[in-house]
Parts: sequence; C-alpha cells; structure tokens
Amino acid sequence: MTFSDLGLRPELLAGLATLGYEEPTPIQREAIPLLLAGRDLIGQAATGTGKTAAFALPILQLIPERGGRAETIALVLVPTRELAVQVSEAIYKYGRDLGARVVPIYGGQPITRQLQQLSQGVHVVVATPGRAMDHIKRGTLPLGGIKIVVLDEADEMLDMGFAEDIEEILKSTPDDRQTVMFSATVPPRINGIAKRHLHDPLKIQIGLGDTKPGKVLVRQTAYIVQRSHKAAALGRILDMEAPTAAIVFCRTRTEVDQLTETMNGRGYRAESLHGGLTQESRDKVMGRLRAGTTELLVATDVAARGLDIDQLSHVVNYDVPSAPESYVHRIGRVGRAGREGVAITLAEAREQRLLANIERLTKQKISIEKVPSVADLRARQIELTVETLREALSSDDLEDYAAVLDALDGEFDERTIALAAIKLAHAASGATIDEQEIPDASQRSDRDGFKKRDGKPASGGWEPRDRGAARGSDRGGSDRPARGGTDRTGPRAGGGFAGGEPGRLFIGAGRKDGIRPGDLVGAIANETDLSGSEIGPIRVSENFSVVGVPEDAVEHVIRALKQTTIKGKKATVRRYTE
Repeated sequence: MTFSDLGLRPELLAGLATLGYEEPTPIQREAIPLLLAGRDLIGQAATGTGKTAAFALPILQLIPERGGRAETIALVLVPTRELAVQVSEAIYKYGRDLGARVVPIYGGQPITRQLQQLSQGVHVVVATPGRAMDHIKRGTLPLGGIKIVVLDEADEMLDMGFAEDIEEILKSTPDDRQTVMFSATVPPRINGIAKRHLHDPLKIQIGLGDTKPGKVLVRQTAYIVQRSHKAAALGRILDMEAPTAAIVFCRTRTEVDQLTETMNGRGYRAESLHGGLTQESRDKVMGRLRAGTTELLVATDVAARGLDIDQLSHVVNYDVPSAPESYVHRIGRVGRAGREGVAITLAEAREQRLLANIERLTKQKISIEKVPSVADLRARQIELTVETLREALSSDDLEDYAAVLDALDGEFDERTIALAAIKLAHAASGATIDEQEIPDASQRSDRDGFKKRDGKPASGGWEPRDRGAARGSDRGGSDRPARGGTDRTGPRAGGGFAGGEPGRLFIGAGRKDGIRPGDLVGAIANETDLSGSEIGPIRVSENFSVVGVPEDAVEHVIRALKQTTIKGKKATVRRYTE
C-alpha cells in the first residue's frame, strides 16, 4: 500500500513525496481511512509508530482551498511544550503545499505572541491543556468551527493531572466534532473519557514490533549493577559503546543533575534536561544536541516526552521503568526508519522482576550482560585507537609531518617513534586509565528471590521463583487501576516502591479545601517531573492528605511543593509520621 491508496489530496501526496515518505506505517494504514471517513477513534500505539502523521494528514484533508481568512478547524492537545512544538512543525511540513497555518500554544512562552498569532487566523492549534484553558477563558481560542479534536499521549496528560482541563475543553467544543485519542496505554480513565465524549469509537492497537513496515532494529541489553556502582558502570558501558548521541533517563531532577556532573567529569559532553529549566535553556540544550556539540542528554521522562532526535543512537534507562509502557516509549526513540539503535538498562538485583514484566509486554528478549571489565575497556580503547590511526594513514597530507620524523630519526628507531606517536593519539582520543573492577550484581540473584533457568537468564532475562507471587506483586502491568480516581489509595508503582514501602508526605490540605487525588498528582508531577505512575498511594481526609512518592525523592518533593500552591493555596508539606 502507498499513500496514494489512502485517498489523500494531491497536495498532501506531493508534500509527502518531497519529505521522502514512501509507504504508510501500520498505524497510518489503519487510522487514516477511518479518520477520513469521519469516525471517532481510540488508537493505542507507542512512540515511533508514525502516529503524528496518522492524525495530521486527515486534519489537513479538511483545510479549505487557499483564499480568505484561516478558520480554526482542529485542536490537538499534547502533554508537554516540546511535543507541542514537534507536532506543530510536523503538521506544517505535511501541509505546506496547502498553505496550512499551524500554531503551538504552551506555557513558558509569552502569551502576547500567541494572542497575535491566533488573532491572524490559524487552521490548527496544537496546545498543552493548561494553556488551552487560559485562552478559552480569555475568549481568544475560537472553538465554534472545530471539526476535529485530537488527544495525543492521552495517558500521559491524565498522569500529569490534566483530566479536569481535558473534560472542560471537550465540553467547550461542538457536539458534532470528530474526536481522536492516541495513547500508549488504555487505562480505565481513558475509557471513561471515551464513553463521555466519543461517538461509537473504533479501536486500533499497534504493538512495539509493528512500529515500522520493516523490523525495528533495536538491540536491547540489561546490566545488573549495585546502586553504588551505577555511575561508574554507565561510564564503562558508554566507553565501550561509543554512541553518536544518547539519552539517559533518570527518575528525579536531582539524579539528573548529579549524573550530568559525573559524566562531564568523565569526559562526556553531557547536558541536563528537566522541568526546572526555563524554556530558553531547554531550547539551547536541544540545539546543542542536534548540532552535535552535546553527545549525552540526561533527562527525566516528562522533560524528554515527545523528543525526536535523528542523531540518537542509544537510549539508557538508568533505572528500570516501573511501568513497562514507559520502557516502550523510551526505546521507541531509536531504531527508526531502518536505522539501528541500542537500548541499555541498568538494573539493581531487586528490579529484575520489572525486566520480566517488560519482556512479557514487548514479547522481546532483553539480553543480560556483564558490565565490561577493565581488560575489556582497554581492548576496546586500543581498537578505537587503531581505527583512528587507519583513518589518519589514509590521508594525503602525511608528508607535511616528515620534518618531525627526520628530527627524531637520528636519536630513536622508527618503531619507537611510531609507538610514542600512538601513545599520544591514544591519550588524545580520551582513553582513561580505569583500574576499578565493577562487581557483577547478577551473581546475587538467588538471594534476591530469582533463579537462572539452566544456568542462563530466563527468556533472556530472569524468572521469579514463585510465579503466582510475581503476578501478585506486578505493579508495572498494563492492567493496573487508574490513579486519582479514588479518595483512599492508589496503586503502588514506580520510583522507590518496587522493593518496599514508598516514602509518605503529609500535605495540610484536604477535602474541605476542594482537594482531590488528581490535584495532588498534578501538583507533584508538574513541580518535580515524577510521572503519575510514580505517585501513590493517596489518601485524602477532611483536613489533610497523605501521598506516597519514591523514598529517594521525598525531600526533593517537599522542597518543590513548599515553593508552589495547590488549588491556589499554600499548604504545609512535610514527611508523614503516624
């Protein structure tokens, strides 16, 4: 099947041909005909499946012929600023031959600029829910002519506490609009919104293995490492891999900043990306990464949501994601368009259960490897030096350096001179003398309740000794209950609770202050970059609330919440004690 078989306008086909698009991906083949027919749709798809084009092309099909003022016909809601910019740019590129006018609106950008663009008339608005609500209240976002609303990354928007805004926005649009939802997972809250706002929706699901017409070329590897050795292990592994550009995912802002400093000390050009940066700083970081002056981006999940970087060769999970779907999102950033990619996960012994959960979801094996030894690293560094010298030997300007050889020829033999030159080249390549061996934590697996199958990792990973118990403690599964829908407790997931109880916070605001679980999830997720799946259980009482967060993030969350308001009010925040 080609794009011309989907019934798209000639201008769109011409634009796609110019961009080098030859054939639609599975989700595009499934979704585009249904959306062109006007059907409401729920699409379950991971990052890298081509879902932006799947909804962008049907939107652009609705744009009238050139001439006259542009009227807003489509609203696309996304969870983050970066994704708003990325989706907006994609829609503009696809619709350039149609004269499509697209504007992204999001927080962190002067609202006056957005007001000016909206007043001039646009066809498509791509917005974060909070800023969309600002414009709706001001009366500056025209919704009367909206024909289609798209909720992109719907599960992430709910995890970030945007449920109320989404409900209000959908109620403000015409009843006869077309509504489309794309989500990596479809928890009960997604189905709840669908029942209230979608009309007889069709559902399609594209798995990780279906992301491209060809096979996804991602090599998936995990290393079992003690927490105290993680930074050293990461440096050792990256020295061996020599990535073109890599993203390292961490759980908290503090961990991002600390690891960035460590990797810079090791000689990598590393940059931080998290919610504590201004929009201008974030743009500069991304510019340096795309220009190749930064080779390592250390980021939180929320800050990196929606990033699409052509140069990216490696994705590293500094911790195992508690939700398997987060893993799918992360590794979907490499192995695109036929390019090979590498996904690396650093797991503590107690996190091997989570690796098994990921294998079950993706139906793909994750190879368990030993952290490279000092000898392995030295061999690899010699290999890289040989490659560098081979390149130099093929250059045509070697005679320019003949004077150096002539000056030394009388004092030393040519072999000694060559070895000294190699030593300089080896040192200049950044090779480090690393004498410390990193313990293989996988050898502790039997004490941690796991066993190898026939001396080899089970299914490329590990299996629990008691499968029934493992199912009972599977906190990262795709069928876990939705957070924020109850006043009592939420699921345990994420952060520090996979191996024990989470840290707990006392927040001096409760039901009498209008507080609901979703407000607490939203406040914490927006201020700290913890994802919604890492927050809980939650208990809201009359006068106060108790919230679970990863133990290692407790103090950071307390500091962050003390600097903000919840439902417009300052609240006491401290560690909870009985």
